[in-house]
Amino acid sequence: MADFDIDIIRPQMRLEDVKLERREMARADLQSLKKALRAFHTLETMAVNIYKWQVTRRPSELNRLLIAAMANEMTHLQDFQVKLYEFGLKPSRVRGAYWLFGFAIGFFSRHFGAKAVLKAGIWVETKAVHHYSVLLSSVAWDSETRLIIRKDQADEEGHVSRWKSLLSKGQSE
Repeated sequence: MADFDIDIIRPQMRLEDVKLERREMARADLQSLKKALRAFHTLETMAVNIYKWQVTRRPSELNRLLIAAMANEMTHLQDFQVKLYEFGLKPSRVRGAYWLFGFAIGFFSRHFGAKAVLKAGIWVETKAVHHYSVLLSSVAWDSETRLIIRKDQADEEGHVSRWKSLLSKGQSE
């Protein structure tokens, strides 16, 4: 995804960027869009909590990068929450379970050390990249929403690269 600058953690959003997307859609198309947006939203809820619970009090480069990744994931969460409401939809009622999954992965990987934090990040973000690919190809997205999803996917790929690089350099401390 070289088309996107993944060093931009929080892209600018202006008032005119918020649109009401309630247009005539086939019921099946709306259902697949709803399912995909809810999946993105709940998975990003989990990702935010993973990073939040992986950060320690130690002033380190890893913590700085985890905080940046958390901020980036918070932006993704906002992207999908906004899209849900633009299409007249609501977040999933079970998203709290994903908050708990994120807590568990983040807390326990932090407990086992920086190497476990990086491995958990690689595993989760690799799964996210795959989910993004599946959901991008399974729904008839409008061009603006597709662009947002592709940017968020590029960010996830950047996280995988960053964590793999730190792990291979032994810079997990």
